[in-house]
Amino acid sequence: MSYPEIVSREQWRAAREELLRKEEAVRRAREALGAERRRLPMVEVDPDYVFEGGDGKATLLDLFEGRAQLVVHHFMFAPEWETGCPCCAAFLDQVGHLAHLRARNTSFAAVSRAPFTRILPFKARMGWAVPWYSSAHGYDDGERERGRDRGRDFNRDFEATVETDGGPVERPGLSCFLRDHDRVFHTYSVYDDGLEGLGTTSALLDLTALGRSPAGSERLRLHDEYDY
Repeated sequence: MSYPEIVSREQWRAAREELLRKEEAVRRAREALGAERRRLPMVEVDPDYVFEGGDGKATLLDLFEGRAQLVVHHFMFAPEWETGCPCCAAFLDQVGHLAHLRARNTSFAAVSRAPFTRILPFKARMGWAVPWYSSAHGYDDGERERGRDRGRDFNRDFEATVETDGGPVERPGLSCFLRDHDRVFHTYSVYDDGLEGLGTTSALLDLTALGRSPAGSERLRLHDEYDY
């Protein structure tokens, strides 16, 4: 193991100030990139994807829980796997208390292709309270009767699975959605190594179209003091 050089306090302070200037440049660039991300165009998507969760069937619109924004964690958990991906689990461990997102008009949910009967015991084992849904069923029979394709896969449609000659390959990611009444829009997605450094409330909000101060936001409070 190689340790940093040992120097005097004065030498350390000079080196720290030089590094600080570079850090501030990175921060300004990150803020500019965030502003550009919020100006991305958005595309309307079908709000009637059907998921299965703790209360039975739910649509993509339901996952918003009445809020303006939704962040979905594409959690790698293939239908044939016994447990979820360890890397995705480590990411979800880092997600803070959801009260801070919800107070800023933003919901969060995990979605996997595994059946909910397999997700539920794994979620209990990990001790997570985050909403988690299975996308295994696609559209229900009612949707099929209305001419929609029952075989569509939410994770595949948002590039969280990639089709290969050997079948679908799981891919970790985050996708952000914006709601206007009953219309749903896809605003942003990030995958694979792009998830590094994400997970905190501010980092997740920075991915969304409304940023850190969507309508109805509040100042930071203790998570049990929000009124929403």
